[in-house]
Amino acid sequence: MADLLFGPAGVPLSAKERSTESGIQRVAELGLECMELEFVQGVKMSEKTALFLGQLARKKGVALSAHAPYFINFNAREPEKVLASQERLRQTIRIGSLSGARSVVFHAAYYLNDPPQKVYYTVKTQLEEIVTKLEAAERNIRIRPEVTGRSSQFGTLDEVINLSSEVNCVAPCIDFAHWYARTGKFNTYAEFIAIFTQVANKLGRAALDNMHIHISGIAYGKKGEIKHLNLKDSDFNYLDLIKAVKDLKVKGLIINESPNLEEDALFLQEAYASQT
Repeated sequence: MADLLFGPAGVPLSAKERSTESGIQRVAELGLECMELEFVQGVKMSEKTALFLGQLARKKGVALSAHAPYFINFNAREPEKVLASQERLRQTIRIGSLSGARSVVFHAAYYLNDPPQKVYYTVKTQLEEIVTKLEAAERNIRIRPEVTGRSSQFGTLDEVINLSSEVNCVAPCIDFAHWYARTGKFNTYAEFIAIFTQVANKLGRAALDNMHIHISGIAYGKKGEIKHLNLKDSDFNYLDLIKAVKDLKVKGLIINESPNLEEDALFLQEAYASQT
């Protein structure tokens, strides 16, 4: 298996059935090498199924990751919503680890007009509590807060990298299209190199050897992300990003979140292979 793996966020559109099993089979048939399990509407997979899918993925040479439900907000005003957020992330970790997923990606919080530093402390405290129990269970999985696409969402590049440096078992998920939509910048080769350099300076070269990257086309407005687009329908500079990844010898998973899923995943894989 290669050091840098490409695959879709969820079951490929061309899979025979809309099932994770069929999705893993199709990813392997296409020559892709990873797939993100999309639990974004809730974790509805049994432990037995997770173990079976893990065996299948290993047999097919498909690396798995998992995306936790969208309904997570560690900065919620209501205590019951915070507890529910904790449980949703724990469920994803539990089922993801049984399937052999390398990482669990999640959107951590909304600012809700609170000062960013206050929200950072809140998220960090919640993550530390979850990680303490995670370590007790000895689950070999990385928890990855995602760089988010809207100014209302917790998840700037600095926030995600700093959490990764301060909390055990936490590592970044860098969604480059989100960061571009959020900032209106970071869309050139030099800026992509600067992001990876920031990661390496804060977390060490080992972080670049185990990255989790999301890529897609993106539509955006004044407040950031509006929706994902296919790469060729967007002005996101994915080819320069792939060049930066190649030049820095970045390793890990690249998950395509474009609507066409496997088509752009294959396109990115081919673009990477053609870089000299």
